[in-house]
Amino acid sequence: MDLDLAGKRALVAAASRGLGKAIALRLAEEGASLAICARDAERLEKAAEEIRQRTGAEVLAVPTDLTDYEQIKRLVRRAEEHFGGVDILVANAGGPPPGPFLELSDEQWQAAFQLTLMSAVRLAREVLPGMIARRWGRLIFSTSVSVKQPIESLILSNSLRLAVIGLAKSLANELAKYNITVNSVCPGPTATDRMKGLITAQAERQGISYEEAERAWLSDIPMGRLGRPEELAALVAFLASERAGYLTGTAIQVDGGSVRFPL
Repeated sequence: MDLDLAGKRALVAAASRGLGKAIALRLAEEGASLAICARDAERLEKAAEEIRQRTGAEVLAVPTDLTDYEQIKRLVRRAEEHFGGVDILVANAGGPPPGPFLELSDEQWQAAFQLTLMSAVRLAREVLPGMIARRWGRLIFSTSVSVKQPIESLILSNSLRLAVIGLAKSLANELAKYNITVNSVCPGPTATDRMKGLITAQAERQGISYEEAERAWLSDIPMGRLGRPEELAALVAFLASERAGYLTGTAIQVDGGSVRFPL
């Protein structure tokens, strides 16, 4: 399916690796120009060059700490100045750390709040004036399957990503009159560095091997495997396209069937 993203300008946050990088690559393959960000400048530029080499797309790499509002403003300003606007926003950020409730401090809650919720709020706030003026836009929030079924020891993610879903649904209602769609994607366990870290943490917490912890994760997935980043990226590319123009306010899980409830 040709998604016809040629000429569209996308901003993908946290795109130096993992799901963000896979999403950026897929949008570039579909013809979009890209602005990408991450905190690690060296890793970010390496990802940008890889995407350029593989797709021929124009890629602007802007090192950015998504917990710093001034850096988010600079990111969006540079993207708009370079490309003339932002048509597609993929609001993505690394997940907050695992841990049981009684071991998490106020400082950890505040840090997770800034990273998980406020980065999404601020990115949307900065790109929306241009989208409204052009009467076209796509906001896509990358969250987690934890918004539909809580994941053990991920209380920060379970709590704060639900706030992102509430934000996205509210924006979908508010922005539909401007031909701006707002959707959320909810990845389940996916083969990324983040997933390796969660499996490692579980193994250490339970005193078992990495392989045993991984089998425990897989036992809850009917497909019997971890997801691949490119599978989530394909959904994001579709949601970014004109073909998804009547699809807004949704939260779609890509989880191999692991959510047990009919949501």
